[in-house]
Amino acid sequence: MAFKLGPRAISAGYRLTAFDQIGSTNAEAMARAREGEYGPMWFVTSEQTAGRGRRNRPWIAPRGNLASSILEVIDVAPAVAATLGFAAGLAIETALQKVSIEASLRSAGSEHMKFSLKWPNDVLAGNKKLVGIGLEAEAVAGDRLAVVVGIGTNVVAAPEGTPTPATSLAAIGVDIGAEELFTELSNAWAESRGIWDNGRGFGEIRRLWLERAAGLGQPVAVQTGTASIEGIFDTIDEQGCLIVRKADGHRVPISAGDVYFGSAASAGAV
Repeated sequence: MAFKLGPRAISAGYRLTAFDQIGSTNAEAMARAREGEYGPMWFVTSEQTAGRGRRNRPWIAPRGNLASSILEVIDVAPAVAATLGFAAGLAIETALQKVSIEASLRSAGSEHMKFSLKWPNDVLAGNKKLVGIGLEAEAVAGDRLAVVVGIGTNVVAAPEGTPTPATSLAAIGVDIGAEELFTELSNAWAESRGIWDNGRGFGEIRRLWLERAAGLGQPVAVQTGTASIEGIFDTIDEQGCLIVRKADGHRVPISAGDVYFGSAASAGAV
């Protein structure tokens, strides 16, 4: 089965470039932007060999996994563009819910998996990481911003030794291919991107994201470089910052960091 866009993505004007294998879909997307490609265009593969995630961590997709990057060249400030990651989380969660339901129906109606969104850019199946999302932005001609949103999904295999334990769709019993998942993702992205509307609709994106948030109202520890901030995961604010409510009631906004819940949070995430 080949990669293809869904009907909603096609009608919204998206295009697709697919690779049998590539080093990094994000790198390819940004290189095309520097050459004058304005998108919106998807770059996808089922085998990525040299990708990078947050904090420059390896982002490798063995054959059968899904590495996908969307290039959008838009006229917004970098801080506004950063909130597009929350729309990406909603899009892949929506796609996962749909393929999970369809897979459960194919397997005699077994219960489908529930997914949740972990701040700032992961999707969890249970308490394990299934999807990572990474954003890159660079100014291009005409004072516009080339934004590449990379979405990597563990379809058939998951890495070991990651800060958050990882899983795959295959491991949780969702029998689906990368190509089928991508078609649903492309449709869901068109919808979420439309709601986001160059940042004007982030209020609605924020509301929908919080409905699916992992750990909301629970103890959390956030590692921000050398510091650890502990408290209760209160909300995310209008800029997408994580708000931690400390024991004294003080609410601390956090713009970047590694988040730990449960026993890891109680132990200070060490």
